[in-house]
Amino acid sequence: MTSRERVLATVNHKEPDRVPVDFGATPSSGISAIAYSNLIHHLGYKDQTTCVYDVVQQLAEPSDHMLEHFNVDVIDIGRAFNTNPDDWYDINLQNGRNGQYPKWFRPVLKEDKSWYASDKTGQEIAKMPAFATFFDQTYFPYLDGYPDNFKELPIAMDKSMWAAFPTAPWDKAGRESFWPELRKKVMHLRETTDKSLLIGAGCNLFEWGTFLRRMDNFLMDLILQPDKVEELLDALMEVHLKTLENICHWVGDLVDFVKFGDDLGMQNGPFMDPLVYRRLFKPRHTELCSFVKKNSKAHTYLHSCGSIYQLIPDLIEAGFEVLNPVQTNTKDMEPERLKKEFGKDVTFWGGGIETASILNNGTTKEVRKMVLNRLEIFAPGGGYVFNTIHNILPDVPPENIIAMFDAVNEFNEG
Repeated sequence: MTSRERVLATVNHKEPDRVPVDFGATPSSGISAIAYSNLIHHLGYKDQTTCVYDVVQQLAEPSDHMLEHFNVDVIDIGRAFNTNPDDWYDINLQNGRNGQYPKWFRPVLKEDKSWYASDKTGQEIAKMPAFATFFDQTYFPYLDGYPDNFKELPIAMDKSMWAAFPTAPWDKAGRESFWPELRKKVMHLRETTDKSLLIGAGCNLFEWGTFLRRMDNFLMDLILQPDKVEELLDALMEVHLKTLENICHWVGDLVDFVKFGDDLGMQNGPFMDPLVYRRLFKPRHTELCSFVKKNSKAHTYLHSCGSIYQLIPDLIEAGFEVLNPVQTNTKDMEPERLKKEFGKDVTFWGGGIETASILNNGTTKEVRKMVLNRLEIFAPGGGYVFNTIHNILPDVPPENIIAMFDAVNEFNEG
């Protein structure tokens, strides 16, 4: 099978010739720039550069060479942008190694050794504290309350670091020629690689409430101001459906996956009672998924961290075909349970190894053991793409990353 055939087979719950692998196709299935720079140095690829394509989370874009090295089957179409050397400028990463930022991202180092990042108006909206490895949001447009109406919602959204500092291709979305350019570049990817293609659409609902109001306020709003929450969600839907309309029109026949995001889970369960999810979010998630399925050839993919076991039946009913990152170290998210109860109805994309325990602190033997165990659980019958639980963190040793991929190859070569 080609990579694309392999990924599409498993999503259609047919067992492929080998378990498909993701490494960096989304900002939730990639690798810290620090870990990546350590990895390429360990492998002796000293001519390769660590390009920090996700500046908020400080994630590296794996090179084409690295994708082939680890037999990766799926890529983000954003990698077709920012391909010229003058799209980037040199920086020093926190581990002292060289890296690069997109030329449009210019954080400022202050006396407290923290990095501060401003939006296009010059307002500081994000901070990376001294010795930290990612940026935190510091400005919340609706912190003091909701506006009387949401006519200026897009302006408020641009004040969030997630919109102000987007990953490619969305950092080019302001160009007049963006959509035709996007189609041309995705068409080129389709013709020059056999890898499956994914586009991140965002279209967050719950998360946008937290970006605008701040997490604590928005969680209270779900109970105390549900009508105002619905007004916000309806306004967000107008923005999101316009985005999806353009995605489906321009590349809906070319991409294999449209990725949505909405972190709905904590360590011990969902952020909200399932009844609240069904009232406020499920109908809108259903509408988003339905739009993609009616207007494109793409599969629907949801990134949602945490313990979402209680919500999975609703997410499947809403139309999500893929779930990531499969956070198996949270309540009720045991791999055996997930595969047994939902393995025929949804594809699990992740859950391949515990990123914040075994991968960073375990031995290479422990890494191999866990990866092989997870593959034995998730792989049978298809419906699985191998990936870590969320991104590979800065403290993960290169030896463990290599051991992880070696274990996948061992399983696939059987």
